[in-house]
Amino acid sequence: MQVDLAKIKFLRKQKGLTQKELARLLGFKSQVGYHYIESGKHQMKIHHLATLAKLLGVKMEDLLIHDPKSQTKVVC
Repeated sequence: MQVDLAKIKFLRKQKGLTQKELARLLGFKSQVGYHYIESGKHQMKIHHLATLAKLLGVKMEDLLIHDPKSQTKVVC
């Protein structure tokens, strides 16, 4: 599975949320940890994806893409 990081960023901005706010809601100690995920430097864990979907008002599947060449993988 691949995470659509561009879509997550778009939806986050559309909801008026900052990376710092999402980091706090996901349980990160600082914004940097979430930034690394959204920028593709770190892999996203499945529980973060589920929480993000809920916070962004979409289904978890809506945050996934099926092109194996792009974005980042989900870690279960």
